[in-house]
Amino acid sequence: MNKAEKKFRWYAILVIFVLLTVLLSVINGVNVTMAASDADELTQMLADRHGSFRSGEYDPGASGEYDPGAVPPGESGKGFRMGPMGPDSPEMNASLRYFTIAFTQKGETAETVAFNISSVTEDEAVEWASSLLREKTGWTRVTYRYRVYRDHGTTYVTVIDQGRELLASFRILIISAVGEVLVLVIGWLLLLGIGRKIYAPLEEADRKQKNFIKNANKEFRVPLTVIDGNTELTERKYGPDEQTRSTHRQIAKMNELVDKLGSVGIFDDEEIARAQIPVSEYFCAALDREADSFSARGVGLTAEIAPDVTLSADPEAISRLFDELIENARKYALTQAAFALKSENGVVVILASNDTDLPDGPADQAFDRFTKLENAKEGSTGLGLSYVKEVVRAHNGRAQAAVSGGIFTLRITL
Repeated sequence: MNKAEKKFRWYAILVIFVLLTVLLSVINGVNVTMAASDADELTQMLADRHGSFRSGEYDPGASGEYDPGAVPPGESGKGFRMGPMGPDSPEMNASLRYFTIAFTQKGETAETVAFNISSVTEDEAVEWASSLLREKTGWTRVTYRYRVYRDHGTTYVTVIDQGRELLASFRILIISAVGEVLVLVIGWLLLLGIGRKIYAPLEEADRKQKNFIKNANKEFRVPLTVIDGNTELTERKYGPDEQTRSTHRQIAKMNELVDKLGSVGIFDDEEIARAQIPVSEYFCAALDREADSFSARGVGLTAEIAPDVTLSADPEAISRLFDELIENARKYALTQAAFALKSENGVVVILASNDTDLPDGPADQAFDRFTKLENAKEGSTGLGLSYVKEVVRAHNGRAQAAVSGGIFTLRITL
C-alpha cells in the first residue's frame, strides 16, 4: 500500500506540474506575443511616417532634411492618432530608442533617416540595417524588433530597442518558474498529509485482510496435518481405497491453497534478495517439468526461449513465477499454449499465451487477488497470477494481460 500511496503522490504532482506548465506557458507566450505586437505597431507607425516620429514627410530625393510643416500623404492635415498609453502614447516620440536607415533600390547607398539610440554608433547602425535588407520583420539581437519596407524605390530599415519593455516579460518568466517550483514543493507537502488520510482506511483494510490470511494459513495447516495423518493410519489398518485416495487429493489441493495464501503480500515489507540468475535455464527447467501434463490434457505446447538470458532477481520468486505462468496456461488452454522468453534493449520479456473462449479486450483484472475470470475452473483460487503480479512489482517490472482473436496473452517485462 505504501507503493500505491507513493504512486498517487507522484501522479498528482505530475498533473499539477503539467497544468501549471501549460498555464504559465500560455501566459508567458501571450505576454511575449503582445510585446511583439506592440513593437510591430511601433515599427508600422514609423513606416507610415517614413521612418521617423517627426510629422514631416521624408523625401530621400530632396536635401535629406525634414520639413516640419509637411503633412504625410493621405492625412489631410489631421495629424496622427495619439493615445494616453501604449505604442501610440505622446511620450513615445521622446522615449523610443530606434534608428531608420534608407537604402537606394540596389542597396548601394545608405542614408540615416532617424537615429535616436545610444547602444550603437551610426556606422554600426548602417551595417546592421544592411544585414536585414532581405528580411521583413522580426527580432534581431534578442531584444530588438525590426521592419523592412519599401516606398518609391527606396528601402527603409527601422530597428527599435524593446529591451526595457521586454524586461517585464523576462521578469514574469522568472517569477513563473520560481512560482511553479514553490507550488510543486507546497503541493508535495500537502499531498503527504492528504495521501496518508486517503490511504489510511485502505491500509487498515489491507492489513486486516493480510492478517486474516496469515492466521487462516496457520489455522489450516494443523487440521490438514491431522487429517492427513489419520488417513494414513486408516490406510495402514484397512488398506487404501477410493475414499482415502480422494481424501489425499483434497488435502493436496488444500495444502496448495494454504501455500498460496502464505505468499500473499510476501514482498510488501522487505527487500527482495537479488542474484544474477540464468532465467533461460529456469524457464526451460519449469517447462520440462510440466510438458507431460500438457500432453495428458491434449494441449499442444510450444516454446521459444532465447539462450543465455540473465536477470538480477530473487531466484525462488522467479522460479515460482514460471511455475504459476505454466500452471495457468495448462489449466485454461483449450488446445494450445505457447511461451517465449527474450531480451529487448536490456529488458527481459516473458510471454505466455493460450487459446481461450474469453471475449477480446484487456484482462489485467486477472492479476487482482481472489479475482476469477469468466472461464475460471472449479477450485481456482484467484491467487496464482496475483502472486505473479507481486513478483513483477517487487522487481520493478510490468505485467499485462489481454485477449485478442481468441488468444489470452500475458506479457511480463523485468
